[in-house]
Amino acid sequence: MKIRFSLLVLVLVISTGAYRMSKAVNSDSGNEYTLNSVREALVRQEDTIVFGLIERAKFPINSHTYDEKYAEIKDFCGSLVDFLVKSTEAVQAKAGRYKNPEENPFFPENLPPSIVPSYPFTQILHPGAASININKSIWKLYFHEMLPLFVDSGDDGNYAQTAAGDLTLLQAISRRIHYGKFVAEVKFRDSPQDYEPLIRAKDREGLMKLLTFESVEEMVRKRVEKKAMVFGQDISLNNDGDNNGKHKFDPSVASRLYQKWIIPLTKEVQVEYLLRRLD
Repeated sequence: MKIRFSLLVLVLVISTGAYRMSKAVNSDSGNEYTLNSVREALVRQEDTIVFGLIERAKFPINSHTYDEKYAEIKDFCGSLVDFLVKSTEAVQAKAGRYKNPEENPFFPENLPPSIVPSYPFTQILHPGAASININKSIWKLYFHEMLPLFVDSGDDGNYAQTAAGDLTLLQAISRRIHYGKFVAEVKFRDSPQDYEPLIRAKDREGLMKLLTFESVEEMVRKRVEKKAMVFGQDISLNNDGDNNGKHKFDPSVASRLYQKWIIPLTKEVQVEYLLRRLD
């Protein structure tokens, strides 16, 4: 089945318009990244991820979205989701999205340059941060392991909307994981004496241990699950309790995603960044 290009352009414009550029500085921290401002940013990103899960869970798996043979897009080799993500990233690159050091594209190869004036984003990261992009791993994990946990089987024909939902959620997850660069930088600046010996020794295990706070991770998992429970509940104006226990997706999935993938991958990014910090 051939996809009408005009329809795809419309979806592309809609998904691009939904994107909101993040603030480059924190007004409460004197235009500086601090431990507090970084924590606040991570908490806000939880909201974005939970809402992304809710939006994607509206549609079943819709496997044709990921079938290269089904799309048959002229002059393009790949599935509908491949096409939508690559096309959207190209448009957003022209609009300057990836000038923000907090943003990392899934397909950085041959992205067009920005055609808009650059904003002076706060630059606190070591130059080595630019070489850290684990989106290829995130992409594989998302489609092969994460997605089946919170979407139903089936096909409702909404392939373009499904791909747009995937893109929104993928970008939110990627942003949260790669924000580990900023977490690592502020932690390093706060206690360089603790990190420098491990960095010089290339001690990955030691760095991972230093970055791990199990009590904090447990708190994050519980908070994310509570948000999924609150944001995803079916609201009723009746007082008969019919909406008890009904949610748009299983709230425990949000906690599981953080426990199994998002938190561990964020720490991997932190370690990779710290190992480059003294270069």
